[in-house]
Amino acid sequence: AGARYPRHRIARNENAARLIIKMNWLYETLWQHTPVQAVVIICLICALGLALGKLRFRGISLGVTYVFFIGILFGALGLQLDAQMLSYAESFGLILFVYTLGLQVGPGFMSTFLTGGAQLNLLALGVVGLGTIMALLAALLGYMPLPDMMGVLCGATTNTPALGAAQQTLKQLGQPSNAAALGCAVTYPIGMIGVIIALILVKGRLQRRAASARDAESSDEAFIASFTVCNPAVFHQTLHGLSGSGVDDSKFVVSRLWRQGKVILPNSETRIEDGDRLLVITKKKFVQTLTILFGRRDETNWNANDVDWNALDATLVSERILITRHEINGKHLGSLHLRNRYGVNVSRVQRAGIQLVATPDLTLRMGDRVTVVGETESIARVAAELGNTVKTLDEPNMVTIFIGIVLGLLLGSVPFFVPGMSYPVRLGLAGGPIVMGILIGAYGPRFHMVAYTTTSANLMLRSLGLSMYLACLGLDAGRDFLATVARPASLMWIGFAFAITLLPVVLMSFVSVHWGKKSFATTAGMLCGAMANPIALNYVNDTLPGDKASVAYATVYPLCMFLRVIIAQIIVMLWFA
Repeated sequence: AGARYPRHRIARNENAARLIIKMNWLYETLWQHTPVQAVVIICLICALGLALGKLRFRGISLGVTYVFFIGILFGALGLQLDAQMLSYAESFGLILFVYTLGLQVGPGFMSTFLTGGAQLNLLALGVVGLGTIMALLAALLGYMPLPDMMGVLCGATTNTPALGAAQQTLKQLGQPSNAAALGCAVTYPIGMIGVIIALILVKGRLQRRAASARDAESSDEAFIASFTVCNPAVFHQTLHGLSGSGVDDSKFVVSRLWRQGKVILPNSETRIEDGDRLLVITKKKFVQTLTILFGRRDETNWNANDVDWNALDATLVSERILITRHEINGKHLGSLHLRNRYGVNVSRVQRAGIQLVATPDLTLRMGDRVTVVGETESIARVAAELGNTVKTLDEPNMVTIFIGIVLGLLLGSVPFFVPGMSYPVRLGLAGGPIVMGILIGAYGPRFHMVAYTTTSANLMLRSLGLSMYLACLGLDAGRDFLATVARPASLMWIGFAFAITLLPVVLMSFVSVHWGKKSFATTAGMLCGAMANPIALNYVNDTLPGDKASVAYATVYPLCMFLRVIIAQIIVMLWFA
């Protein structure tokens, strides 16, 4: 027995040694600064944060913002990455997010000012300007240092790309940047809920005011209406010749013409006669003008989702064709001459969920869905020319993405010398890629650059980039987070954040409804877009019917996001110049 005891003791020691080795392996993986540790920690933070983001309280969720808070928690617990690895992952995530965001909003960014979005963007600029002025005044009066105030401003407006731009500029100027991240971390929840609180405060009064006032909004999407020709002034005129009657024929497309019980596929040389019935695709704001032109509008609702277009006539069919051929990308619809070559009419073009009127000068893009009316054989030939191969779009053009990122970083590195400043202005890691993304998204097709990505692919790239950036940002700020929150200064941060969030939103909501004559739904969407707050937009969509809020959000979001990124850099440079 005495001889066996040492063997049992040795066995226990061996088991303990194996356990220690296992624990050392886990310790080394999580705590030692290696590339594996960086990937594991960042992925773990993103996974936990995104899982929490699926939780909703009364229909409201913080979404990807949970990644930021989980990163702060990990940082407060002492988990840290190698400084260079952290900087690389944070920078790459920010670059990927802002560039793909620019690609998404680029196609609609430039056209916004040519339509009814100019006034909405002017109102949104009021929100941006008021908040920025309040933050600058607080810094000028000495309530807190500028780096702290920049973090509070970015947190109150829930704008992490602007925070990234401010931090990059502070680092370039040799100034400490961690205070900005801490200020954003403390005040970010205030910005999230502050917009919702402001909308709740003004909702009752503004809804009554908006209901009693005329809503000056007009939709620029395609609208389908039918008219009966009974105006003698247009009898025997060609459709193209109607422009001589004071109506621009590029504002509408005649898809079908009924005459004496028969359906005719009209072209620009078709003459209209007394009693003809026309199916017209136009914009809603032109319907009244066309009613006066043709004589009478029919009451048929052609915009319902359940309209069976193929049942209107046995000889003509209507089909949506997907543009997937690179050669078509960037060409004008009129340059294809589809009507003359195939005997078909193109009535609408669906892009990013929006129906556009198929005017000859419309620039076609990869991923557009073109509604074609004609005979079956002719439509098949048009489909072959345009592509109509879904598989082609399932493979995003990564060449454009990588080249765009390179061009964006080069643009962000270009120094712009401003008189009176000792440091040149640069767009930086956030400004350069977002500007390049917008430019490629808007004008890339003209140079046959395929900037199209499916909605799911773009969303995945944006989510990946934003999650990486927020995880690293939270880790970096988490080291001093608990000590910072315990300081009396954090209460001042929270107070200023409430003011920067509430006052501009409340003031501009009254301006929008009383002066701009906008509906409350449009006003709420504009305010959410100006504050870059998708969580508040979810609240608005859950409480108000229709999609006016979402359309307004998308209209003002690109410009406001871009301006906040640029303004953050300019303020820092001017302050420390």
